[in-house]
Amino acid sequence: MGTDTYTSPLSERYASKEMQYIFSQDMKFRTWRRLWIALAETEMELSLSENGKPVITQEMIDEMKSHADDINYDVAKKREKEVRHDVMSHVYAYGVQCPKAAGIIHLGATSCYVGDNTDIIVMREALRLIRKKLINVISVLSDFAEKYKALPTLAFTHFQPAQPTTVGKRAVLWINEFMLDLEELDFVLSGLKLLGSKGTTGTQASFLELFDGDEDKIDRIDPMIAKKMGFEECYPVSGQTYSRKVDTRVVNVLAGIAASAHKMSNDIRLLQHLKEVEEPFEKSQIGSSAMAYKRNPMRSERIASLARYVMVDALNPAITSATQWFERTLDDSANKRLSIPEGFLAADGILDLCMNVADGLVVNDKVIYKHIMSELPFMATENIMMDAVKNGADRQKMHEKIRVLSMQAAGNVKKEGLDNNLLELIAADPDFLVSEEELEKTMEPSKYIGRSVIQVEKYLKNYVRPVLESNSDILGIKAEINV
Repeated sequence: MGTDTYTSPLSERYASKEMQYIFSQDMKFRTWRRLWIALAETEMELSLSENGKPVITQEMIDEMKSHADDINYDVAKKREKEVRHDVMSHVYAYGVQCPKAAGIIHLGATSCYVGDNTDIIVMREALRLIRKKLINVISVLSDFAEKYKALPTLAFTHFQPAQPTTVGKRAVLWINEFMLDLEELDFVLSGLKLLGSKGTTGTQASFLELFDGDEDKIDRIDPMIAKKMGFEECYPVSGQTYSRKVDTRVVNVLAGIAASAHKMSNDIRLLQHLKEVEEPFEKSQIGSSAMAYKRNPMRSERIASLARYVMVDALNPAITSATQWFERTLDDSANKRLSIPEGFLAADGILDLCMNVADGLVVNDKVIYKHIMSELPFMATENIMMDAVKNGADRQKMHEKIRVLSMQAAGNVKKEGLDNNLLELIAADPDFLVSEEELEKTMEPSKYIGRSVIQVEKYLKNYVRPVLESNSDILGIKAEINV
């Protein structure tokens, strides 16, 4: 296409070549031909005959196989302009290349035989690529979590400073979201089935006619086609199409991944504002056209932007599923052509960005230490109070004194712009029976991170590494970011 025609930014800027191929015309129409071959082979193997003579011969099958991949697009496009039907146009084009088999291509099938079965096959391949990238995101984040499992950092509730955690423990929270997505993806992927070949309204009436009412042979059609196409089975019942709820389940997986990525990207954007953790920033990268000093979290922002698109996109198949009439309506077609491919292309772009960002995160440990030390006196008050009680002080009295002194110190910080002097205020109060030097000894951040380190270690060991080890063959991919 030229510069005067719209092209999707999903293909130009965000999605990988691998994902684009899965939703390409070549993948689609080559799969159609594989399905026509599978159907013809099945009918031949079930001895479809007329007047005692086989309807389909091995010579026809061989002819079809010899042209399985060289799609004559020009013939198909010319024919579609005449008949306004994409499937029949490609049946015709295939027949032009395979004159001996022309009369048996698509025999007994309806358009959904190639359309819907191809959709399932394409979604399975796309889910497998998403799975591969999702596991690599988890792998990169697990290395990051292991490296920073013991680095104390301020935790936040309501984005207000709270009891410290570690940088690695926070990364584990991101990993856990993606691990939940992986569970859901594997469940949906394992449950995908082909439509099979069930005819115009799902009753297999055409095959009842073709096979002269032989129920045993008709029962064998779908399992044989499924096996030839690499599936365990077909959906047991359907109208003309497979249930559009299948699309809903698939895109919901993508929406879940998008939500997890969005959460991680939000955290990174906030951390970059705090100058604690930053996404990778290349040597010649420009952060702002006006402010040369800026380092905007552009990739994390892009993750959030694409993620919102995918989360909203999940509404499309849900509404389509809900509004299908009886055995088939065609108001799903145009929507599916957009919502399914674009959902996958966007999710693919999101995971590439997640890999890229996670693999290059910059941790500014001195800034993290400065921030945690500015808040640590407030968080140490419980320990200080308990030590005072051990030394003979009254707990209730100490609690009230700490509350009053904390408010005073907070006022100094917020209203006067001064440093946090809570320890100085406590040391000056004789009721605490403690010196400022003794209080300073309590200001070690690692004393306040609870079980963060061991939680990271156990989670990675018991939950993450078994998944990574069982998928070691797909680890180590690097994401290419176009912009």
